[in-house]
Amino acid sequence: MSRIAQVRQRHGIDRVIAHLQACLRAGDPLPDLEALAAIAHQSPFHFHRLYRALTGETPGRTVARLRLLQALTLLGQADSRVTEVALHVGYESPQALARACRQALDATPSTLREDAGLRSHWQQQLSLPAGDHSADAVPLQVTVTMLEPFDVVALRREGAFDDLDQAFGEIFTWSAEQGWAEQLQQLVGIARTDHRDVPVRECVFDCGMGFARTPHALPAPLRALTLGGGAYAVLRHVGSHAGLEAATDVLLRDWLPESGHTLRDAELYYHYLDDPEEVPEAILRADICVPVA
Repeated sequence: MSRIAQVRQRHGIDRVIAHLQACLRAGDPLPDLEALAAIAHQSPFHFHRLYRALTGETPGRTVARLRLLQALTLLGQADSRVTEVALHVGYESPQALARACRQALDATPSTLREDAGLRSHWQQQLSLPAGDHSADAVPLQVTVTMLEPFDVVALRREGAFDDLDQAFGEIFTWSAEQGWAEQLQQLVGIARTDHRDVPVRECVFDCGMGFARTPHALPAPLRALTLGGGAYAVLRHVGSHAGLEAATDVLLRDWLPESGHTLRDAELYYHYLDDPEEVPEAILRADICVPVA
């Protein structure tokens, strides 16, 4: 049964990539993430994260790669014109195509059109995603357990990934003012964006603290958030918190298809077990909690 699930999951991603390729060939508008999730027969709730875990790149990066690949194919045709090629594959102008070629291929469209060997080299490079699967050999110790729902006081922050955890200090300061600091029970984080894929200023992260009592009437921008409730696949990560996303990729890519479980529509969150100010980074512990059915 797990092998069937694995095959279906991979085939779903293959269908997405094939559909994107067909759209680019035809010059049709590209579907949004919800439509791509439907093509893959996956929940849109976790599709972006699952797609990245399985392919090593985001859907947006796949589109950029396939767009360049299609442009190279068209540039290889007799009497091809750079402007027509650029517009056909979805660039706003020939200048936009030129920028993409210089940044990704270190060559101009005209050079690529004239140099068949160089064009062939980049077509081979772009034919597959350049995903990093260096963690493949690491054995995973995943436990599926039922977690009771719990409330946290959450604060959303945007900016550099290394600075996002400052929100924990803000929540703790508020809790101390309320006389709750001694009742702290849980520290959790929810990545709203993947810090590996977005500019520093666009990182979005929710920091949360759980206390012995249920929060009421929180002052903005603090808000109450309920997590847990149901089955979760839990993977213990040891090391820098910056490695949590990569470890999550391995869980989704290597463990989930063989497990017989599927993702369900609930928050994926990180449960921090140690204080970074007291525990060396190399031995920091955190549980990756993935909702499954």
